Amino acid sequence: MSSRHHIDDFMRGRIIGKIEEGRKITDVAREFDISHSVVSRLWKSFKTTGMCSRRHGGGRVGSTTPAEDRYIALSAKRNRRTTAQQTEQDWACVLFSDESRFSLSSDCRRQLIWRESGTAYRPENIQEKDRYPTCSNMVWAGIMINGRTRLHVVANGTMTGQRYIDEVLLPHVRLFRGAVGDKFVFMDDNATCHRTLAVQDCLDSEGNQRLVWPARSPDLNPIENVWDALGRQVAGRNYPPTNKNTLIRALTEEWDKLPQQLLDNVVQSMVRRVECCITLHGGHIPY
Repeated sequence: MSSRHHIDDFMRGRIIGKIEEGRKITDVAREFDISHSVVSRLWKSFKTTGMCSRRHGGGRVGSTTPAEDRYIALSAKRNRRTTAQQTEQDWACVLFSDESRFSLSSDCRRQLIWRESGTAYRPENIQEKDRYPTCSNMVWAGIMINGRTRLHVVANGTMTGQRYIDEVLLPHVRLFRGAVGDKFVFMDDNATCHRTLAVQDCLDSEGNQRLVWPARSPDLNPIENVWDALGRQVAGRNYPPTNKNTLIRALTEEWDKLPQQLLDNVVQSMVRRVECCITLHGGHIPY
């Protein structure tokens, strides 16, 4: 085990995030080279306090006004138990979506490596990577409690507003809106192709409520953890993909095999993600 005793706030957050994904404490302790007892105490403390970090960040762009913030805080304080129950139920009706790009040259077997101060950039400690992979593919998907969309491959180019309507909103999001009903909420980020007038008109015409999402906040989106898990599964195949066709096939097969419990765990972590973000005054959270 490592002789490193101090665990900074960012590392604590990464450890908590791994456990919330469904990883065993023993496996997480081994991955981070930390004793089982330390990880166990950290997890127990987090469940008790709801705090994953004490770091105060610079803050992201807010999505509510100060007046709205005061009203929300007052309502929550007056109805703590009801608010908590409603929050969990509300997140269960949200379809979290995102695009991600996977490539043959992606380093999906990432490791945390501790080095002595001043040695990180020595030639023997540097592994060069191609900045622009020669073979990659963009995919889109959505997750929610007890469900997921099919993995959609964005073929031949990048996503545009019209493609987003034709390939995502109508064939995929519409199905979940119909299944969940009026409580359905759709989450996507602030990518340019998501914010065209045509896209908003399509969502409105389908009766979709859109979740207001702060810019530059992948750390809040639980599907990012799922993309990470998908990349690890593809990289760990007995016969890793060697070209674009086998990459697409591997992504599709491994997406279908991801356990639903993993998806449920990361969605259920939204309550704690938001609490952590509030604690950090809008700073980026270590998830």
